[in-house]
Amino acid sequence: MSEVVRIVDGAEVPAPGKYVIDKSHSVVGFVVKHMMVSKVRGSFKDFEGEISVADDVENSSVAVSIKLESVDTGEAQRDEHLRSGDFFDIAKNPEMTYSGNKVVRKGDKWILEGQLSINGVTKDVPLTVEFGGGGTDPYGNKRIGLSATAEINREDFGLKTNVLLETGGVLIGKEVKIEIDIEAIQQ
Repeated sequence: MSEVVRIVDGAEVPAPGKYVIDKSHSVVGFVVKHMMVSKVRGSFKDFEGEISVADDVENSSVAVSIKLESVDTGEAQRDEHLRSGDFFDIAKNPEMTYSGNKVVRKGDKWILEGQLSINGVTKDVPLTVEFGGGGTDPYGNKRIGLSATAEINREDFGLKTNVLLETGGVLIGKEVKIEIDIEAIQQ
């Protein structure tokens, strides 16, 4: 067993300690329907965060800050629109944050209970978390891997801009799937 992995109630979890997200080996992404027939994927390139794993894993916490100007969907014009007042309004709200403060085991899954803040609106958003394991890299750094997912309604955060289609439906789906893959370094 690695120095950064332990067993709690038969499940592998990170060893206690503070871990800083390594953004060069991490992705904070999202998926939203376009015209209700396909999906657009995007990510945020600039973010930072810390994971504090407690002795009692349920008391662990997470704090993440994401620079909204770093949104990247692979289409510059769409990215600029997302940065505008129609969506993120980065002039007024340059960051979104996530603060998780409790971990609950539900069957074979772990749920991180926390709050997501976008555009001055804060809502409870639980993340389903999967621990990918841990180990020591060639430079002696102890690392862990985590994946997390959630779904939010973007309109709950004031992101209501949309276009009605002549054929029925809307241009942009309300539901946004959050997909996160994190590698973090023990401090």
